[in-house]
Amino acid sequence: MTKSISLYTTAAALALSACTFTFAQNGSASAKAGNQPPVETKEANSPNNTPAFKGQTRVAGIKTTTPYEGKVLTEELKFPWAITSMPDGRLILTEKAGNLRIVTQDGKLSEPITGLPEVHHKGQGGLLGITVDPNFSSNRMVYWTFSEPTEEGNLTAVAKGKLSADDQKIENATVIYRATPYYKGNLHYGGRILFDKQGNLIVSTGERSDLATRPQAQSLESGLGKVIRITTDGKPVAGNPFMKKDDARPELYSYGHRNVQGLAFHPVTGDLWENEFGPRGGDELNRIEAGKNYGWPTITYGIEYSGKKVGENTQQKPGLEQPVYYWDPSVSPSGMTFYTGNQIPEWKNNLFIGSLSGMHIARLVLDNNRVIGEERLLADQMQRFRDVTQGKDGALYAVTDQGRLYKISKK
Repeated sequence: MTKSISLYTTAAALALSACTFTFAQNGSASAKAGNQPPVETKEANSPNNTPAFKGQTRVAGIKTTTPYEGKVLTEELKFPWAITSMPDGRLILTEKAGNLRIVTQDGKLSEPITGLPEVHHKGQGGLLGITVDPNFSSNRMVYWTFSEPTEEGNLTAVAKGKLSADDQKIENATVIYRATPYYKGNLHYGGRILFDKQGNLIVSTGERSDLATRPQAQSLESGLGKVIRITTDGKPVAGNPFMKKDDARPELYSYGHRNVQGLAFHPVTGDLWENEFGPRGGDELNRIEAGKNYGWPTITYGIEYSGKKVGENTQQKPGLEQPVYYWDPSVSPSGMTFYTGNQIPEWKNNLFIGSLSGMHIARLVLDNNRVIGEERLLADQMQRFRDVTQGKDGALYAVTDQGRLYKISKK
């Protein structure tokens, strides 16, 4: 049985509570822009950096006025990484060690689905992003990303397969794309994947973190540190920005990325948005345009984890895109989704981002491609939120590194 508690319940009571957490905020439901102090109160890692425009960081806070609740459906997941909806309302998710599982909207978990290729389960590697075919009801095709182990090293790979009629195995699993070059490291795979409206796949890759591989984010001849666009057979999509450029990979869509772990299409404009891990104090939210260079590692608002400057300590440079928003200090943004449901009207078209080190779900209000309000949801839960998606019922579903699955909906 679940129990409801107030946002203001003591920490001791919270620790004893079972599964449901209820929230209500005061304020005007009609307020669109943030009218509260910024949600970030900690000192910046780079306090002397100057944003490129007003509202690029530490925008005004905003509070949800509709009472809502966050219900823990299960705590039995093992390092879940990605979650997405199936046409029948169930959810399908990945666990980093290599398991694919189905979960119902009341939290009932399937046994691990068999038939997937081996993953490189070390560091940040493993079974990563997941999406289902727009025609899944008729073809039952599933697409996923993973870190693929080889003797040459490992890399971000994209695979596809058919989910069997009994939901127990993936049939004819096939790797359709590899983001070469291979590298013997365990960090920064990117790994988000989703379909665009034309039925093509959008996939993110990381630049593999190390100083030796970072420059490849700027190379058009490398698959590292990129957003790519491919067909369901793994081929470059006709019309990609570098299709006719001899010294560039035709699958590339944008470049200059560090470690993209969030991808989503705006439900009104159709624009592609992404978030990526920066160094300390340099996490970014970007609106992706075909062929554009997003700057890493040439420009960044962050610093090295050691405290040293990154490169020439440059934040702005002609020809390199500025982030729409950045976080300093870092929140480690991961999976994200736009809200299109009707349960909570004030959330319509808002962006929700799971935050790992930040231990909350960020709600961002956008207007004219700018962030005008920020809120932190479920921050009292002390969970590393890895991914968030919208269910067919209009609720949000989020998974955490600690193994929880949350349902977030109107009370």
